[in-house]
Amino acid sequence: MLQLSATFDLQQDVVSSIFKKEATVGRIKEYSGIVDTRILNIERDGGVLYSWKGTTGTTRIGKYDPNTRQNKLLYTFDKQVCVSSCSLNKEETLLAVSLAQRTRTEERLRPVSKCLTLLIEIHPINNTKVLKAVDCRVRVQFIHPDTERDSVLESHLLLVAEDGYVEQLHVMLVRQEGYRVVMLNPECLAKDRVAEEFSWVQWDSQTQRLFYLTHREKAVLKCVQFCHDHNCETLFELELELPSNPFTCMRFVNLGFDHHQETQHEREEMRMVVITNKTGSMCVCYSQPACADQEIKYTIVLVHRGCSKTFSVALDGTPSPCSTDLLPLFIPIGYYVVVYLSGHLLHCINTRQQELLCHSLFLSGVDAELGVLGSDSVVLSLPESSLLDLNTGRMFTVDLNPSFLMDLLHCSHSRPDAQRLAALHCLLLYMGPNAALQLKIIDWICDNVMPFDTFDQIQEFILASLYRLIYKKCLSLDEVLPYSSVFEKKKVPEGLDQVPGVTCTTELHAEPVFKGKARSLQGFWEELQWSTEKMKYFEAVPNPRYRTSQNLPDWTKLLTTLKSENKKASNYLRHIEENTKQVLSMVDSWNLDQKVVPLFQEEDSQQRALIGLMVDKLREHLNRHLPRLGKKKIDVLVVNYVAKLLELIRRMLESVWLKYKLGPLVLCLKQQGSSAEWAVFHVMCRILEATKTLCLPLPPDLDNSDANEELKFSVLKRLPERMEQRICHLWDHPISSACISRDYVRGLLEKHAKTKGSMFMERDEPGFRPEFLPLTFLTKILLDVEDRALNPFEEQENVDARFVEETALKQTLILLGFQDK
Repeated sequence: MLQLSATFDLQQDVVSSIFKKEATVGRIKEYSGIVDTRILNIERDGGVLYSWKGTTGTTRIGKYDPNTRQNKLLYTFDKQVCVSSCSLNKEETLLAVSLAQRTRTEERLRPVSKCLTLLIEIHPINNTKVLKAVDCRVRVQFIHPDTERDSVLESHLLLVAEDGYVEQLHVMLVRQEGYRVVMLNPECLAKDRVAEEFSWVQWDSQTQRLFYLTHREKAVLKCVQFCHDHNCETLFELELELPSNPFTCMRFVNLGFDHHQETQHEREEMRMVVITNKTGSMCVCYSQPACADQEIKYTIVLVHRGCSKTFSVALDGTPSPCSTDLLPLFIPIGYYVVVYLSGHLLHCINTRQQELLCHSLFLSGVDAELGVLGSDSVVLSLPESSLLDLNTGRMFTVDLNPSFLMDLLHCSHSRPDAQRLAALHCLLLYMGPNAALQLKIIDWICDNVMPFDTFDQIQEFILASLYRLIYKKCLSLDEVLPYSSVFEKKKVPEGLDQVPGVTCTTELHAEPVFKGKARSLQGFWEELQWSTEKMKYFEAVPNPRYRTSQNLPDWTKLLTTLKSENKKASNYLRHIEENTKQVLSMVDSWNLDQKVVPLFQEEDSQQRALIGLMVDKLREHLNRHLPRLGKKKIDVLVVNYVAKLLELIRRMLESVWLKYKLGPLVLCLKQQGSSAEWAVFHVMCRILEATKTLCLPLPPDLDNSDANEELKFSVLKRLPERMEQRICHLWDHPISSACISRDYVRGLLEKHAKTKGSMFMERDEPGFRPEFLPLTFLTKILLDVEDRALNPFEEQENVDARFVEETALKQTLILLGFQDK
């Protein structure tokens, strides 16, 4: 399910590099001279801070740069120390270090603090200032602001204490002798209190946010945003329904790795993490260890959706009561949250399309194993979709595995429909756009062309692919645009909203409180605030999500209007035609390369009208529910959406023709249809069926050139008789009129042959043309038979003898060259 790509290996990237340098100068002769190498922290730029101890009794701190793949020595302690926390400022002029101190036997009579926090000048190595000497652990973290300035003579450091408070130190710097950077007035560093009275804290290095949890009467999650001007402010608060006293000791998340943590602090009562996305989504994820009932529960609070989802999972085997090993990891991958517990569960939770379980993927057993991680691995989840194995010092980026997802699609008998649908959405939405992957999915559709019991794969392919084009533009589009045909059903099939061994409960949570500058800041905070407010609106209004099938009544009216001569109707049709022109002009502007299937050529009035109607209705829907986007942005979005729909169907058809190696001269009358032609025709019929149900427009097909007429007629003659008759009545062309006339005459005369009576009666009607006696005679016969026999086509567009007469005359004029087709 997941593919892990190694990005850092402590042994290969650090230890071997240090050994080469040290051996070059003769300091060490073997690897044993580099011992106890440990990762301390990962800074915003991806740099890895680490420490190691040498045989000479020193402790050194270095940095690995992932961009240059080079190591740099930052500082050397002249004795062996236990580094519990470390951070480097952005300019690499200051190093903050916390040391865990243990009282030795000979020093027991002398009081020694448990933690010593230092600030060290390292450009060049110069002064060292003691920041704290306390009896609680202190994590250090420099703020790395977004700034374009090359030289910044100030740094800001967070001190996060185990006693439940955060201080921010403001360090002013000065340059001396052109290159030396030292602290200005180090004895009087300004500081302020950022947060206090919390039991859990998380640092988000990429966004420079500090989350912390207070627990007085209720658990409240708060967020402090650090800005580029070094100011900070609490912008967000959210009440959470957590167990009473969820953390008995301080929990640090993304604040480095303390390898000297005392044993009693290692046991986790609950694991919690906040995951944000730049699109404006926020998830609060927490879980508790599995207990004697062999069931594990985890909760994902979807702040941007105004609800929380709690999943209860029955575990296989007999886990020991309240085992600390049974706390799942929460791994952010795009807008998915992967919940991983080795050998037990691997759930890929969709945090944007959260209504139905079938849009999330639930795996267990052997599918929940990550092969590159050993059974004894101590794995931590890092920001930016990464994992760290503390035991081996290896880091990996994590992503969804497209090969595994494709295998899920092909396992039609051993996998439930819900898994296949979830896998299809992962491939189309998250993995795309990817031309090679899309071609594989189309191949899968060709091999499984009939719809599944619970969903239509062609409809899902179309809607999910279209949704991928716009979902990044605005979070609230999730609620107003279709991404799955499942919502078109009157009732969701049980197989799509139930997962064996997993139960899910959904609850509304308290509304978040946005404070201070949160109401004026753009970007993430603006989107999150707007999304939470819009959710209340979407819950109150009926049918906020656009459903293309709801256009069917308007489409029926439009077909009637096409035949009308009313001036008001003409104005409306001109408006619809303008919509269509905008879409087709965009289609024509794309580079279509060499067309395999000749589309976008015919003046197909019905399809052109449906294209314009869809633009009109979708634009109206978005303007009603998302006016904040603005009319211009909505106009561009809608036209692009419908144009991409036509392009998507064209790409499907061309992929199918290429798959079966069909050329431009297929489906001709001169030879029998091949199995490949039948397969292509079957797929085309399924596309027609899928789009018709959703009331989606199709790109105009072949024009009426002689070659294409022959192709169309050959297709008609290979259809079952009833289907052929239905299509002939839809195709406004002399060929179809001729087919209808022949079938009408044959059917009428067959009925007449079964009756007795006069074959011919004199009629004196003004409509007859005595100058064309064969046609006049045939028409009189048909009129006489019509009086005696049932009309076989009376229910289909008023086919009668007059229709046959008009068709015969028109065909004659065309053959003589007096009239165009």
